[in-house]
Amino acid sequence: MTDLAEPERAVARPSLGELFISFVHVAISGFGGALPWARRMIVERKRWMTAEEFNEDFALSQFLPGPNVVNFSVVFGARIAGAAGAAVAFLGLMGPPMVIVTIIAVLYANYGDLEVLSRILSGVASAAAGLIIAMTIKMAKPLFMQVGWPAAIAILAFITVALLRWPLLPVIAVLAPLAFALAWIFPAGSVKR
Repeated sequence: MTDLAEPERAVARPSLGELFISFVHVAISGFGGALPWARRMIVERKRWMTAEEFNEDFALSQFLPGPNVVNFSVVFGARIAGAAGAAVAFLGLMGPPMVIVTIIAVLYANYGDLEVLSRILSGVASAAAGLIIAMTIKMAKPLFMQVGWPAAIAILAFITVALLRWPLLPVIAVLAPLAFALAWIFPAGSVKR
């Protein structure tokens, strides 16, 4: 059973080899989405980052072009060991899926019309959705432990995009500058917990 308690603070820095092996493990475990596995490995198991540090680096990764978890691996690797760390984390994350997807593509080309395969893929998609929901809840927990504007911005974003179905880009165009302004006026240390 996994311990759901968040660690108080980051405790270690990995070597390049450990960084590579850990991201290989994330890549192999992360069918349908590697981000929940990356968070579990980095925050909960290895304690290389706190939940807050993970959320900050992941937020940066979302603003960069490309897949979020790939961006995160580069940002995290660079934080640990500069360009070498970024390259090692990226290769560990992307290498195994490239090999696996190539093999699956060949198999799918030959056996893709089987109905049993369609049912299997539906089950995998459901499991991936559950992992993403669980990870979102874990990532939101530190944010909602704070009283004040960070939680209000998150709730406002959820309401406008998920419930009102407003387009994402205009919502970000309004809320991102607002969040930057509030962070400037009320730095992180001044938010009450």
